[in-house]
Amino acid sequence: MKTRFNSYDIVCCITELQKCIGMRVNNIYDIDNKTYLIRLQRSEEKNVILIESGNRLHSTNFEWPKNVAPSGFSMKMRKHLKNKRLENINQLGSDRIVDMQFGTSEAAYHLILELYDRGNLILTDYDLVILYVLRPHTEGDKFKFAVKEKYPIDRVKTSSTLNIDQIRDILNNAKDGDQLKKILVPHLEYGPSLLEHVLLKFGFKNSAKLGKDFKTDRDINKLYEAILDAENLMNEAKKIPSKGFIIQKKEERPNSENIEQMEYFYSNQEFHPFLYDQHKNSPFKEFETFNQAIDEYYSTLEGQKIEIRALQQEREALKKLQNVRKDHTKRLEDLEKTQEVDKQKAELIMSNQKLVENAIYSIQTALANQIPWQDIANLVKDATLNGDPVAKQIKELKLEKNHITLSLFDPFDDAELPAMNVDIDLDLSAFANARKYYDLKRSAAKKQEKTIQSQSKAFKSAEKKTKQTLKEMHTITNIIKARKVYWFEKFFWFISSENYLVIAGRDQQQNELIVKRYMKPNDIYVHADIHGASSIVIKNPSGQPVPPKTLNEAGVMAICYSVAWEAKVITNAYWVQGDQVSKTAPTGEYLTTGSFMIRGKKNFLPPSHLILGLGFLFRLEDGSVERHLGERKVVVGNDDCLSLADSESIKDEIEIEVSDNENDDDEKKLEVVVEDEEKKEFEENANDDVDREVNEGEEDNKQENVEEKLEDAEIRNEESSDEEQNPSIEIKLFSQFLPETPIKIVDDFPIITDKLMRERKPSESKMSRQSSHDSKESIKQDKKQLQPKRGQKSKLKKIKEKYKDQDDEERSLRMNILQSAGSSKENKKKTKKGKDDNISKNNNKNAPKTVRQPFQKPENIDIDDDETTIQADVDMIDALTGIPVGEDELLFAVPVVAPYNTLNNYKFKVKLTPGTSKRGKAAKTAVNMFLQDRTISAREKDLLKAVKDEQLARNIPGKVKLSAPRLQAMRR
Repeated sequence: MKTRFNSYDIVCCITELQKCIGMRVNNIYDIDNKTYLIRLQRSEEKNVILIESGNRLHSTNFEWPKNVAPSGFSMKMRKHLKNKRLENINQLGSDRIVDMQFGTSEAAYHLILELYDRGNLILTDYDLVILYVLRPHTEGDKFKFAVKEKYPIDRVKTSSTLNIDQIRDILNNAKDGDQLKKILVPHLEYGPSLLEHVLLKFGFKNSAKLGKDFKTDRDINKLYEAILDAENLMNEAKKIPSKGFIIQKKEERPNSENIEQMEYFYSNQEFHPFLYDQHKNSPFKEFETFNQAIDEYYSTLEGQKIEIRALQQEREALKKLQNVRKDHTKRLEDLEKTQEVDKQKAELIMSNQKLVENAIYSIQTALANQIPWQDIANLVKDATLNGDPVAKQIKELKLEKNHITLSLFDPFDDAELPAMNVDIDLDLSAFANARKYYDLKRSAAKKQEKTIQSQSKAFKSAEKKTKQTLKEMHTITNIIKARKVYWFEKFFWFISSENYLVIAGRDQQQNELIVKRYMKPNDIYVHADIHGASSIVIKNPSGQPVPPKTLNEAGVMAICYSVAWEAKVITNAYWVQGDQVSKTAPTGEYLTTGSFMIRGKKNFLPPSHLILGLGFLFRLEDGSVERHLGERKVVVGNDDCLSLADSESIKDEIEIEVSDNENDDDEKKLEVVVEDEEKKEFEENANDDVDREVNEGEEDNKQENVEEKLEDAEIRNEESSDEEQNPSIEIKLFSQFLPETPIKIVDDFPIITDKLMRERKPSESKMSRQSSHDSKESIKQDKKQLQPKRGQKSKLKKIKEKYKDQDDEERSLRMNILQSAGSSKENKKKTKKGKDDNISKNNNKNAPKTVRQPFQKPENIDIDDDETTIQADVDMIDALTGIPVGEDELLFAVPVVAPYNTLNNYKFKVKLTPGTSKRGKAAKTAVNMFLQDRTISAREKDLLKAVKDEQLARNIPGKVKLSAPRLQAMRR
């Protein structure tokens, strides 16, 4: 496949790029360390020129993936070339060197592109003094390519047409038998393709050799005419823009359904500005301009490579199938041949029975007389020389295994076929030896029969495997080609459980890029005061307050992507508004890359556990998106009803401790005890943090934050008596209690709502209390059956001891700090009316909307193209789901590493904690476990297989420990 330009390509490309002269440089980007994009603009007209050192130069209409952070060369070019006008673009002499001039006179800069050998890209000033060079090196002792050196423009070759005498000298200096095209290419600047075209046009074969197909004296004039024709084509290309052609090759590939049928596809092989004679019989695609052809060729190059790799694997699978068939055929032929030989040997023994018996007797006699083996061999040799008929037929003595080899022929065969060597066992008679060969023949016949019987099964099995391989290759190829790489995948990222996109930098450069380019004033900035912590940005296009649950998840991410992961340290993060983040210190000093100044108050989050998860999101086809709308949303309590899913999860995971107030029959106190040990530890650590902040008062900043959280929380409390007067009874929450006990789920913590208590009549309350009193005996029996598990009693005892001095109001305040966003209702009894009014105002002010609003472009504000693209992709996260259903049409899978709570509802997920396993091995183990899931569909399996290994482990923070159900069983 063609990968770089020749001289004729450069001429045609430069002629077309003359239309860009006069356009100004809008910006410069780098795709990789050799490839750069120059965005040009003139009023409403835009153009993008792609430059690849050593290979190509052309305008492009495709969206190329840009590097996360601009390279040093990009920054240098931006500094000198941005807003400069492209004044000139031309080829230097006849070399494959392109000079692009930006600006005029002493403000001019030159960007010189070398398209030969290893290539180079050089930025110079108006006097051609090098300011930056992509590949510093030295050519011999003369030319040095380094900063502050002058670019050696004198070394450039000048174009000149060869006359007939020069051509004759070139041919005379060549050897007879050399190919004509290879002799001329180094001396002409047209390139091999154009030269081959004109040679064919004037009657010379492509393989014409000097002295054989080409005679100098006879064909020199015709060759000179061909060279002049090439010169004319070059001159035309400098004046008139050329069309574009992509030369293709018809490739055969087997049908995955029917292996015997072949499918065809066309692979791109070369691009040219002219349809040469040598390609007229090949399939090709024609374009209006040469730049369009180049752009199409290179943009599909990666896809073509994927197709070719898949084709090679398919051919290997077919080759294996053919080898199975060949092996079976060969085995049958060998068995048939063995039967024939064994039968022939047995018949020869029977035809020469007397000779065989005499030979056996002679050797046995010698052995019985204890004659040494060497002496027996000498005796046989002497007897042969003396003309003994038996000794003549003995060809070899194999006394170590008690055999001799006789040369036998059929005495009754008129055709006089050549003799055959037959091994004879000395322990058997002639008849027994013949029977042995007949037995071998029958055994081979049975093997042949079994082979024929199993042949069809073996073929079917091999065919099935081959078809499966072909089908998988077709599917994976299509998935890879359809895979869209989102802009946020170059960062650490995840989608929160409330549908907010969260991104984080991998290094200082990415931290800088995220804050400067991607963070908007409405977004939230999350960070941690620990070495190595990433800068986290929560994209908030709606402008509504971000719920606490999403903030906590971003805080987990900030801690996990720091040294805390390796050190296994639990700490806390903080968050601020995007407009609180600045790049300038109070002293006016500009901070280093990746460092920022936080102005105003930091909002500290509860301590975060080091628990991440690896899961998969699936890209939905547009028609399936609506089915999954709202599966990631802000959780808001519903006082009137309780969903079945919530009920089931509560029944399975929550124990409720009910206290009966003997002094006040109208009130009940409910205390939630969470069974999940991780949630207990999370709450304990959070409450510890609040205790330290409220009671100790050592850090004023944290004190203010806690007080603000308590004031802003949505609080509705009921009056209750002292806890000492209320003996508690632990019961399991069964389904019969659900209709009488409405519950709202906030951040996975169940809270009994007070609406029911307000709506109940006194008589109903008395009835419920009476029924509760009457059922105490049954409750006690249930309690006996539902004793806590081993170790649970001590933990519950510690919790009670820790919170014995905590009243309901304080506990509600602390729970509200941990809970997700949601609205709480007014208390039945308002003892502090003024305080309640203030709280109501705060609730109305801070309550977030459950539906994210679509992004609207503000009036009279010019939004950059990149910003619009980013916003469009943020809205596209609704097309990603972790809970696919059978009716969904899935396009591809995207691996995601996120806080484990975020992945609770995902179909495929594993827990990651700090450990000793390498992240690559852990990721592969996780995928293998997903592939063995009984509920996985065929499409999901194909999508998971298509994910590349480097994508799987890319976002895992370090060495990990995997935790998942049935993981150990799978490993065994």
